[in-house]
Amino acid sequence: MKQIPYWRLSGFYFAYFGFVGAFTPFWGLYLKSLAFSAFQIATLLSLFQVARIFAPSIWGWVADHTGRRVHIIQWLAGLSLVSYIGVFLGTSFGWLFAVMLTLSFFWSASLPLIEAVTLGHLGERFDRYGRIRLWGSVGFIGAVIGLGYLLDVTDIKSLLWVILALLVGVFAFSYRLPEPQIPKLQLEDKSLADIMRQPAVIALMAACFTMAASHGVYYTFYSIYLVDHGYTTGQIGWLWGIGVFCEILIFLAMPKLTALFGLRNIMLGSLVLAFIRFVVIGWAVDCWVLILIAQTLHAATFGTYHATAVALTHRYFKGKHQSKGQGLYTSVSYGLGGTCGAMMSGFAWESIGPTWTFTISGSCAMLGFILFFWMMPKVR
Repeated sequence: MKQIPYWRLSGFYFAYFGFVGAFTPFWGLYLKSLAFSAFQIATLLSLFQVARIFAPSIWGWVADHTGRRVHIIQWLAGLSLVSYIGVFLGTSFGWLFAVMLTLSFFWSASLPLIEAVTLGHLGERFDRYGRIRLWGSVGFIGAVIGLGYLLDVTDIKSLLWVILALLVGVFAFSYRLPEPQIPKLQLEDKSLADIMRQPAVIALMAACFTMAASHGVYYTFYSIYLVDHGYTTGQIGWLWGIGVFCEILIFLAMPKLTALFGLRNIMLGSLVLAFIRFVVIGWAVDCWVLILIAQTLHAATFGTYHATAVALTHRYFKGKHQSKGQGLYTSVSYGLGGTCGAMMSGFAWESIGPTWTFTISGSCAMLGFILFFWMMPKVR
């Protein structure tokens, strides 16, 4: 039995999501310190979502075509690091737009490729995926909490150096990764078009799109919504942290959950719980107990959902299509779904109000439940 490079894969996830934990909550504060308008800040931050629509599929095709996934990851990590250095060379809107657009093009493709590499190393031992992926959640929590305290006592520019260190870590861990071997039995004769026409794959992509779309309002307005209802920034930070902590616990429990319920039922349960979560946030924001419970459901709306989506993508996109499959999953969900959800919430927030915006978002997840239940074969 081949040995799994557990710590090298875990280290990559740790550094990768450490970057996410540093960048997502705090980069807007850095841009605000440069006196950019709200529109300029939103434009710059949207570049990462937009890049997720096309970059993962492009780089996934390159990785599968060359058969050198780890080599591509190393190049992407290195080019991301070089691109990011541009933030130290200028602060104009045009310059940062170019820097962040370039960074997002390389960065957005790293995650689906590392997922394909991880699953390639695991083979039939998918039950170990959660124990590797949870280190990404640990990295996120460490970065978001640590930087929160650091930025209380230092200048916002220290954020730039922390992010630089995390990108160096991503590159260092990518350099140490071995290439997984794809057994001949896993070679896929079907064309990519034939795979994508399967009802099960259509059902999976529909579920991924609607789940990501349902989170658009959450990632865009959740903190603002809580502040408007009297929550402190400290309380908001801990609510975010609790959600990710629950995500860690669910990654540990995924092997048992998969054995008990199967991937199909876990996905259905995740979509239902997403509907409940966002309706509760929309209608019970003033009840902190219910908001706390809703935040623990992040274990389902991201934890079980993501692990299941990655596993099902790996099941249907085999052999030479593995990287393209993971890239397609990222593009359809976090790219198209996330962008559409954020745009929808932006239009609805002021026109129909936060409560109904969250309700519509929850309804997106319920639509995904209906489509997945109807089209996905009843297999484990």
